[in-house]
Amino acid sequence: MDKLDQYRVFVQVADMGSFIRAAHALDLPRASVSAAVQQLEAGMGARLLHRTTRAVHVTTDGAQLLERLRPLLTEADDIDQLFRAQQRQVSGRLNVDVPSRIARRLIAPALPTLLRRHPMLRVGLGSTDRSIDLVQEGVDCVVRVGSPASSGLALRPIGRLALVNCASPAYLREHGTPQRLEDLAEGHLAVGYASPATGRELPWESAAAGSVRTLAVPSRVVVNNAESCIACCLAGLGLIQIPRFDVLPLLQAGELVEVLPDDRAPPMDIAFLYPHRRQRSRRLLAFVEWFEELVQPHLE
Repeated sequence: MDKLDQYRVFVQVADMGSFIRAAHALDLPRASVSAAVQQLEAGMGARLLHRTTRAVHVTTDGAQLLERLRPLLTEADDIDQLFRAQQRQVSGRLNVDVPSRIARRLIAPALPTLLRRHPMLRVGLGSTDRSIDLVQEGVDCVVRVGSPASSGLALRPIGRLALVNCASPAYLREHGTPQRLEDLAEGHLAVGYASPATGRELPWESAAAGSVRTLAVPSRVVVNNAESCIACCLAGLGLIQIPRFDVLPLLQAGELVEVLPDDRAPPMDIAFLYPHRRQRSRRLLAFVEWFEELVQPHLE
């Protein structure tokens, strides 16, 4: 392993605080990662990392080296691509994390198209609705719906997802079909949705006439993910507000019915988040462009 590769390995271990996670992210044996750092330390004549059984921490010398290496490696990657015959080829592994329903409904069915377009690309697809530390977990980018908390990450807006109100035919037979927003307070139920961030049940919303109204609709069941929300709606447990892409096949098949189309909730922002230092990655840009094409039909 040459000195430049040793630098890359050291930066990965320092960022992730773990030899094992770094080895996984780099797709290298753990022993090779450890050997690379040891060789770098021997060549530098300095201890760069403190190692314990639980974590790895950067020493003062390591922090100084890390600061110098980041721009150097970025420049090296640019130079490496400058005259390469395969300049337009995207290769290597890209780790992304997206909400579970986006992974299942949108990305997984369309992945063959992306992989045919870039035969040398490998994708690590994580699907969570929780906030994660991208650097610690070796994730190159996340797709998040809603207003992201301040995180120091680079943000690239994608657009706004359209939402619909819907219910099962069985629910509507039992409770009737609401004709106006005020009807929800008269004998109707919602499937409550608890925010993964706060645990609080979100109110019912309407963005009619350009202003957002909220109201409390009673619920007998509260869920904290879209999968359970849709399942409970199909079971006739209440009305839901949900991104349209999530339930489009169910609406088309008549398994769910849209209600109150003029009183939809305001559309939800969807965006990419990624560490600033990874914004030049060809793999990342290829995925971003592909996903933006994929999600475009579902935006408001």
